[in-house]
Amino acid sequence: MGDDALRDDVLEELGEDRIQELAGELGTDSEGARQVVAATVSALPADFGERPGDGLMSGVLARISAPVAESVAARTGVPVATVSRALELLLPVIATTLAKRRKG
Repeated sequence: MGDDALRDDVLEELGEDRIQELAGELGTDSEGARQVVAATVSALPADFGERPGDGLMSGVLARISAPVAESVAARTGVPVATVSRALELLLPVIATTLAKRRKG
Protein backbone atom coordinates (compact mmCIF):
# COMPACT_ATOMS: atom_id res chain seq x y z
CA MET A 1 0.00 0.00 0.00
CA GLY A 2 2.86 2.38 0.90
CA ASP A 3 0.80 5.46 1.79
CA ASP A 4 2.59 8.07 3.95
CA ALA A 5 -0.70 9.78 4.78
CA LEU A 6 -2.12 6.45 5.95
CA ARG A 7 0.96 5.86 8.09
CA ASP A 8 0.48 9.27 9.71
CA ASP A 9 -3.24 8.64 10.25
CA VAL A 10 -2.51 5.26 11.85
CA LEU A 11 0.08 6.80 14.17
CA GLU A 12 -2.45 9.46 15.14
CA GLU A 13 -5.13 6.80 15.72
CA LEU A 14 -2.71 4.82 17.90
CA GLY A 15 -1.69 7.80 20.02
CA GLU A 16 1.36 7.82 22.25
CA ASP A 17 0.01 5.32 24.79
CA ARG A 18 -0.63 2.62 22.20
CA ILE A 19 2.65 3.39 20.40
CA GLN A 20 4.38 2.75 23.73
CA GLU A 21 2.35 -0.46 24.11
CA LEU A 22 3.42 -1.52 20.63
CA ALA A 23 7.03 -0.64 21.44
CA GLY A 24 6.83 -2.82 24.55
CA GLU A 25 5.44 -5.71 22.52
CA LEU A 26 8.27 -5.30 20.03
CA GLY A 27 10.97 -4.83 22.66
CA THR A 28 11.98 -1.48 21.18
CA ASP A 29 11.44 2.23 21.72
CA SER A 30 8.72 4.45 20.25
CA GLU A 31 10.82 5.22 17.16
CA GLY A 32 11.22 1.49 16.50
CA ALA A 33 7.45 1.07 16.87
CA ARG A 34 6.88 3.88 14.38
CA GLN A 35 9.22 2.13 11.93
CA VAL A 36 7.19 -1.05 12.29
CA VAL A 37 3.99 0.92 11.62
CA ALA A 38 5.56 2.38 8.46
CA ALA A 39 6.78 -1.04 7.31
CA THR A 40 3.36 -2.56 8.01
CA VAL A 41 1.51 0.08 6.00
CA SER A 42 3.98 -0.45 3.15
CA ALA A 43 3.52 -4.22 3.28
CA LEU A 44 -0.28 -4.18 3.07
CA PRO A 45 -1.88 -5.41 -0.15
CA ALA A 46 -2.92 -2.51 -2.39
CA ASP A 47 -6.60 -3.45 -2.12
CA PHE A 48 -6.62 -3.81 1.68
CA GLY A 49 -8.58 -0.58 2.15
CA GLU A 50 -11.15 -1.54 -0.49
CA ARG A 51 -12.44 -4.67 1.19
CA PRO A 52 -16.16 -4.32 1.96
CA GLY A 53 -17.98 -5.22 5.13
CA ASP A 54 -16.79 -5.11 8.72
CA GLY A 55 -17.87 -8.72 9.22
CA LEU A 56 -15.28 -9.90 6.75
CA MET A 57 -12.44 -7.95 8.33
CA SER A 58 -11.37 -10.59 10.85
CA GLY A 59 -10.99 -13.15 8.06
CA VAL A 60 -9.07 -10.67 5.93
CA LEU A 61 -6.76 -9.79 8.81
CA ALA A 62 -6.09 -13.45 9.52
CA ARG A 63 -5.29 -14.12 5.88
CA ILE A 64 -2.84 -11.24 5.43
CA SER A 65 -1.16 -11.39 8.86
CA ALA A 66 1.49 -13.98 7.99
CA PRO A 67 2.70 -12.41 4.72
CA VAL A 68 2.65 -8.91 6.23
CA ALA A 69 4.56 -10.14 9.31
CA GLU A 70 7.20 -11.74 7.11
CA SER A 71 7.59 -8.58 5.04
CA VAL A 72 7.78 -6.33 8.09
CA ALA A 73 10.32 -8.64 9.75
CA ALA A 74 12.48 -8.57 6.61
CA ARG A 75 12.35 -4.76 6.48
CA THR A 76 12.94 -4.11 10.18
CA GLY A 77 14.96 -7.05 11.45
CA VAL A 78 12.36 -7.73 14.16
CA PRO A 79 11.64 -11.48 14.48
CA VAL A 80 8.53 -12.69 12.63
CA ALA A 81 6.95 -14.06 15.83
CA THR A 82 7.34 -10.69 17.53
CA VAL A 83 5.92 -8.82 14.55
CA SER A 84 2.99 -11.24 14.40
CA ARG A 85 2.07 -10.46 18.02
CA ALA A 86 2.39 -6.72 17.35
CA LEU A 87 0.14 -7.02 14.28
CA GLU A 88 -2.67 -8.23 16.53
CA LEU A 89 -2.70 -4.66 17.90
CA LEU A 90 -1.76 -2.83 14.73
CA LEU A 91 -3.89 -4.34 11.94
CA PRO A 92 -7.25 -3.57 13.59
CA VAL A 93 -6.10 0.04 14.08
CA ILE A 94 -5.20 0.25 10.40
CA ALA A 95 -8.61 -1.19 9.47
CA THR A 96 -10.33 1.35 11.74
CA THR A 97 -8.33 4.19 10.20
CA LEU A 98 -9.28 3.08 6.69
CA ALA A 99 -12.95 2.81 7.70
CA LYS A 100 -12.86 6.37 9.06
CA ARG A 101 -11.33 7.56 5.79
CA ARG A 102 -14.14 5.95 3.79
CA LYS A 103 -16.78 7.62 5.94
CA GLY A 104 -14.99 10.92 5.34
